Amino acid sequence: MLHIKGFEFNMFGEITYVVWDDASLEAAIVDAGMSTDAERRAIDLFIAENELKIKYLLNTHVHLDHTFGVPYIEKQYGVKLSASPLDTPLADRIEQQAVLFHLPIKPSNVTIANELREGDVLYLGDNKLEVIEVPGHTPGGLAFYSPEQHFVLTGDSLFHSSIGRTDLPGGNHATLVKAVTDNLLSLPPDTVVYPGHGQSTTIAHELRYNPFL
Repeated sequence: MLHIKGFEFNMFGEITYVVWDDASLEAAIVDAGMSTDAERRAIDLFIAENELKIKYLLNTHVHLDHTFGVPYIEKQYGVKLSASPLDTPLADRIEQQAVLFHLPIKPSNVTIANELREGDVLYLGDNKLEVIEVPGHTPGGLAFYSPEQHFVLTGDSLFHSSIGRTDLPGGNHATLVKAVTDNLLSLPPDTVVYPGHGQSTTIAHELRYNPFL
């Protein structure tokens, strides 16, 4: 069975998720956004206390608030970043993204070592996470769906009663609305949505109440 734990990190209130299988203790870190020593310690402590084995470092997309912690996780746990190759231009420009937001820090650019595409399946023990492409917030937006445990991690594509912004480089509003409608709202209504910011929701709630869809 898969379990999920969210941590709200950095100045953007980004949510980093740890997903793990309770039998094998294999785990994935999704959208590593830790930007301080305290945030890095929080992740390390949780992993140590639960004796997790980090198998994947996944990103739903490659905006800087979702990648602050990528270099640390790669070094600490010996895993490489997996994301869509369509977000490579963003991965190469993390430093420039920081300038765009007038941040007084210089985060590192990141490298997408393992390319993920629609239909790929990632295994944690005997449980799977299915890769769903959700472009629009960024060209390479992804979601990670657990059909057995009925949840989906949507990054900044789908939020509680909202969707991601599309005014940043590579964003496209029409593309995002179509992708969310076709690829996420088609999931079972009881699917729990864990977004990159804010509270969780369900596909049923978004079908009924999301004013953007």
